[in-house]
Amino acid sequence: MKKRRLNFRNSYIIFLLFFSINSFAQQHKGDVFVDKSGMMRWGDTKEEVKGFGVNYTAPFAHAYRTAKLMGVDIKKAIDDDVYHFSRLGFDLFRIHVWDTEISDTQGNLLEIEHLDAFDYLIHSLKKHQINYVITPIAFWGNGWPEPDEDTPGFSHKHGKDKSLTNPEAVKAAENYLAQFLEHKNKYTGIAYKNDPNLIAIEVSNEPHHKESPELVTAYVKKMVKAIKGTGTGKPIFYNISHSVQLADAYFKGGIQGGTFQWYPTGLGYEKELEGNLLPNVNSYEIPFDEVIRKYHGAKLVYEFDAANVNKSYIYPAMARSFREAGIQIATHFAYDPTFMAATNTEYNTHYMNLVYTPQKALSLMIVSKIFHEVPMNKAFGSYPENTRFNSVELNYKKDLAEYNTEKSFIYTNSTESNPKKISELEHIAGFGSSKVISYSGTGAYFLDKLDEATWRLEVMPDAVLVGNPFGKNSLEKKITILNYAENKMKINLPGLGDHFKIEALNEGNKLKSNSEGSSFLIKPGTYLVSKSGSKNAYIASTNFKFGKLGDFVAPRSNNDKTRLVHEAIGSVIENSAFTIQATIVSPDSIKDVRLFLNNSGIYDSVKMKQSGEYNYTAEVPKKLLNKGFLNYRIAVTTIKEIITFPGAIKAAPFEWDNYQQNEYSTTIVPKDSDIYLFTATKNEVAYLVGNWMPKNKRVPLNNSGNAEYQVILDELFTVDVENTKATPIYDYSLRYNFQSKIKGKEKELENVKSIIFKGRSLSGKTEKLQLALVDSNGFSFGKIIELTSETKEYTIKISELELVKTVTLPRPYPSFLPYYLAHTKGEEFHMENVEAIQLSVGPGLNKDEQTQAHSFAIESIRFKY
Repeated sequence: MKKRRLNFRNSYIIFLLFFSINSFAQQHKGDVFVDKSGMMRWGDTKEEVKGFGVNYTAPFAHAYRTAKLMGVDIKKAIDDDVYHFSRLGFDLFRIHVWDTEISDTQGNLLEIEHLDAFDYLIHSLKKHQINYVITPIAFWGNGWPEPDEDTPGFSHKHGKDKSLTNPEAVKAAENYLAQFLEHKNKYTGIAYKNDPNLIAIEVSNEPHHKESPELVTAYVKKMVKAIKGTGTGKPIFYNISHSVQLADAYFKGGIQGGTFQWYPTGLGYEKELEGNLLPNVNSYEIPFDEVIRKYHGAKLVYEFDAANVNKSYIYPAMARSFREAGIQIATHFAYDPTFMAATNTEYNTHYMNLVYTPQKALSLMIVSKIFHEVPMNKAFGSYPENTRFNSVELNYKKDLAEYNTEKSFIYTNSTESNPKKISELEHIAGFGSSKVISYSGTGAYFLDKLDEATWRLEVMPDAVLVGNPFGKNSLEKKITILNYAENKMKINLPGLGDHFKIEALNEGNKLKSNSEGSSFLIKPGTYLVSKSGSKNAYIASTNFKFGKLGDFVAPRSNNDKTRLVHEAIGSVIENSAFTIQATIVSPDSIKDVRLFLNNSGIYDSVKMKQSGEYNYTAEVPKKLLNKGFLNYRIAVTTIKEIITFPGAIKAAPFEWDNYQQNEYSTTIVPKDSDIYLFTATKNEVAYLVGNWMPKNKRVPLNNSGNAEYQVILDELFTVDVENTKATPIYDYSLRYNFQSKIKGKEKELENVKSIIFKGRSLSGKTEKLQLALVDSNGFSFGKIIELTSETKEYTIKISELELVKTVTLPRPYPSFLPYYLAHTKGEEFHMENVEAIQLSVGPGLNKDEQTQAHSFAIESIRFKY
C-alpha cells in the first residue's frame, strides 16, 4: 500500500511538471483567425497566438541527400532533432517546402520520399505539440551548397521570376497549392488544410515581385483563391518585406498578414564578425507599418539570424525588438540537422544546433521565453538601456544572455548572478558555471525538478570549435569536435543539500555515485539527482515532457585526432606581460603541452598549463620580450605520440626528420611604437565590412610588397528595387574592427594622441573622407579629412574627434531597416572603449557632390602616441 501511494505521488508530481513545462504548447481546436486589431488568435479560446521555433530542412535538398550519403535513418534523425526542439522550449516550426522536389511541371503533387519524410516530420512535431507555419512554395533549386539537380517541379522549369508571371507557371502553382493542402498526411491521418497545429500558410518564400501593383494583386488573389478553395480557414500570409512598395498590393490580394525576416549582420561574410553587434539590433523599424494597420494585418517572422556571429548574446535582443514591432511569432533560420552539424555544410553563413553550438541554442531557449512573455508593442528604450528587459539581461563583453525568474534560470555563459529565488527554482539550463551549478565541461546542461528531493539532470557532450564555421565547408572538414569527457560538476540547491545520489537513466549508462560536498564527476547522459536518504519510484521509462525520463540524444564522439586551435597575436609591446593561449582537443590523454620559443637567437621552452577543460596557457619569459620577432611552436605530448604545431607534424620540434619548419610569429615592438590598426594586406582587406562594390580592389605598390585598397564609387545612392520609395541616403561606408590589433595594449590607448591615415584621392579632385572611431556601445567619433591625389599621411588629433553618425554595418536585410544607428543620449569619448574604424564618403558633401562619382585609396591607418 505504501508503494502504491508513492507511485501515485510521483505520477501526480510528474503530471504537474509536464503541465507547467508545456503550457506554451497546449493543443487547440478551431483555426487561428486574425482579429480586427491585427492579432492572430486561437479559434477555440480566442487567446493570443504565441510561438517560437526554428526552420529545419531535413526532409529536403542537401540535408536529405547528406543523410542518404551518410547512411542516416532520416526518420530517427528527425525524431532526435525534434526532441531537442522540445528540450529547448520551442513550440513552433516553419519551412519553405522544396516544391521543385515534390511537384511536376503542371503542379501535381508527387508522392515521393521527400513528401514522406516531410509528413513524418509533421507527425513528430505534432507528438511534441509543436505548431507550424508552412510555406508550400520555395521557388529555390534544391542544390545549395551543391549544384542544383534536374528536379521535376514547375519552379525548376520556369525559374523564380517567370513563376510569378508566366500563365502556365501560375496555373501550376494554383494546382500545386490546392493539392498540397488537400494532401492527407499518412502518419497523422489529417490533411494539411485541416491540421489544428497548422497556424498559418505563407504562400511562397521571398517572391521578389517586379510587376505593377495591379498585376501583383491579381497574382496574389489567384494564390489566395487556390488555398481557400480547399475549404481551409487558415490565415494566409504573404511576404511583404520584399518589394515593400507593393505592400498595399499584397493586402489587396486578400491576405491576412505579412511575413518578415531579419539578418542584421548581413549574409555570406565567410568569417566571424567581431565587435559589439547589439546596436545593430536596437530596433526593428517597419516604415510601411501604416499599410499593415490599414488592413488589420498580423505579422510573423519566418526567418532571422545573426549570420556569421558565433556568439550567444544577440538573439534575445532581436526577439525584444520583434515584440516591440508587434511581431507575434517567429522562427530562426536555420537549425542544422544534428547528423551533419559537425561540418555545417548546409548554410555556412548560419550555425545552430544544441549539441554543436550549445550557447547559441540556449540563447534561442531564452528567445522562446521572450516571445511567450514579453507583451507585443511594449517599448524598452534604446541601447544600451534596453539590454535589461523583463527577466532578461544581456552582456556583450561576457557573451552572456541570461533569463532569471523565480521558477527558471537560463544562462548562455558563466555568470555571477544570483537566481531570483533559489528555493523556488524548477528549471535550470546553462553553459559554464553559476551560483547554482559549477561545471568544467563545454556542453549544455539541463536540470528539471521532479519533486522536493529529486531532479532530472541532462548533460550534453563537450563541443569544441576547431575551425571557421562560416567559411568554405565540406563534409570532410570537421568544424566542431564532440568529446564525451568526464567533467566535474557541483550543484548548490537547498532541496539536495551537500550529499546526494547520482544515478544514470539513459540507455547504456551505468553511472551510480554520490556527491562529495555537492561535487561529483559526470559524463554526458541523463540522471536522477536525489537527496541522500530520499526515496522515489522514478525509472528511465517514467513519462517526462513528451517522452521519458531516460531520453538522451547526442551523436557519438567525432574526436579522432589531436587538434590545436591558436592564432598568434600580431604584435606585443616590449617587456610587457604576454600570455599565449591555445585550445587543444585529443582522443588521447594529454601528458604535456610545451612552447618552444625563439627571439633573435634566444631560445627557451615553457610548459603550458591547463586553464580549462581544453584551454592551455603560458607566460612568455621576459628575456624573450625584447624588440624583435618572437617565433614559436607548440608541442603536444599525448600517451601515444608527440605532435608539433603549426602543421600537426608527428614529431618533436627539433627531431632530425621534422621537415615542417612553419612557426607562429609575434612582433615585439618598442613601448612607444605606433599601433597599426589597418594595412592593405590581403588578410586585412578581407575583414573590411561594407557593401560590395565591383570596382573596389587591392592594388600592389611598386615592388615594395606594400599595397593600397582602392574604393571606387560610381554613385553614392542607387534605387533599391526592394524599397523603391526609400528616402535617398548619399553615403558609402566601410568598417574595420581592430580589436585583435590592440589586444594586450589596452592600457596604452590612453596615451594615444592622434590617428594617422595614409592614402590618396583617386578621382583627380579633393575627396572628403570621414574617419571615425567606433566604440563598444556603437557610438562613433570622427572628423573629415580632405584627400589630395598625392599619397601622404593625414593626422587627426584625438582631441579633434566629435560625435558623428554610426552606419549600421554590415548592412541589414531587409534593406528598409535603418541606415544609421539610433541613440537617445550623448556619449563621451573614451579611448579604452574603441574597437573599430568607420570610413565614410558622404558626410560634408554638398548636393552636387552627393550625386558625383568618388574614389580614394587606403594604404594604412595607425595610432600614434
